[in-house]
Amino acid sequence: MPGLGTDRVIRSALPLTEKPLRVAGDSATPPPPPLPPTLSTRPPSKYITLPRTSSTSSSLRASPGEQLSRSRSRHMARHAGAPLFLLPMPPCVEPILDRSEVIGTFSLIGVVFIPIGLASLSASQEIVELVDQYDVECVPAGDKVGFIQDSKTDKACTRTITVPKPMKGPIQIYYQMDNFYQNHRRYVKSRSDEQLRDKGSAHLVKTCEPEGTSETGAPIVPCGLIAWSLFNDTYTFSVNKKTVEVNKKNIAWGSDKSSKFGSDVYPSNFQKGGLIGGGHLNEKIPLSEQEDLIVWMRTAALPTFRKLYGRIETDIMASDEVTVVIQNNYNTYSFGGTKALVLSTTSWIGGKNNFIGVAYVAVGGISLLVALAFLGLNVVKPRTLGDPSYLSWNKESPDYLH
Repeated sequence: MPGLGTDRVIRSALPLTEKPLRVAGDSATPPPPPLPPTLSTRPPSKYITLPRTSSTSSSLRASPGEQLSRSRSRHMARHAGAPLFLLPMPPCVEPILDRSEVIGTFSLIGVVFIPIGLASLSASQEIVELVDQYDVECVPAGDKVGFIQDSKTDKACTRTITVPKPMKGPIQIYYQMDNFYQNHRRYVKSRSDEQLRDKGSAHLVKTCEPEGTSETGAPIVPCGLIAWSLFNDTYTFSVNKKTVEVNKKNIAWGSDKSSKFGSDVYPSNFQKGGLIGGGHLNEKIPLSEQEDLIVWMRTAALPTFRKLYGRIETDIMASDEVTVVIQNNYNTYSFGGTKALVLSTTSWIGGKNNFIGVAYVAVGGISLLVALAFLGLNVVKPRTLGDPSYLSWNKESPDYLH
């Protein structure tokens, strides 16, 4: 467009002189396909002359991002319809793995994973775990819900467990629950984290309904359904008729005690609403020291879960009898849940868990099989990396020179 200003010279993004390479002596090679009209009609010049227009003048004043966007738009419009292999490619890393690298990688994964899996399985097998489900035997066969809800009934239940193998302390004590959905959306949201951390936020109970306020309208601390349903079964242990103390210190996460529960926040009006839920809290102890509550309020992701109750610091020998006096207070019968007591030792992988070891061994074994398969394929049908004879237009050419 003459008369709009001086011309600018812009280097073309695509070299117009490039042609597909041909192998010497390959007379049977078909000629390359003609270029699309958008490329074949361009002038055979190394440079393209564009007039300076108002749009190009404004592009000079545009931000780098706008200039890049406009450049991409012009580039796509100019090369519309061109084959993908003719379009310019941005610089990128495209590693080409040869057979030795692939075989070596899979072999390394197998060599590393299998020993880790075997070590994990060995450590898991050394763990001694005793599970005793007591919810059925500790209630009468009649009205189970009525029995558990009667506050005047003595709910003590004695259970005897014989230890099959030596258990080295500390022995972890868990309570296990089944068919209890702590991950329910309304249940998880029924709490006030601000109230748990700060003494001045006791009135923030909007998210805690229906357990936000007491019958008199006073705020409940801690509020919400999670705290209201606090597990309240208790266990007393004796080994060979000798009482054993249960250590209930440091059973909660240190980060929870220091950052999620305030040291100046004390329970108030707890279990004084319209419904009575689980356990009670000592109003003279701050929430940061009520570790049973802290453990319970870290909600589980699955309906079957275990939570730490305490620890037995002494060793228990094989064939010893552990007598447990259980106060069966927690109501799981109204929703078809189950309860169990778990005694377990620990190792460097934690509690008893065969899944980690099996997973490592399976992944390592599969990797070794893949490495062997690639190795056998390379021996039976070797192939040179980058051999052009495997190109489609060379496979049928009798005159191709190797």
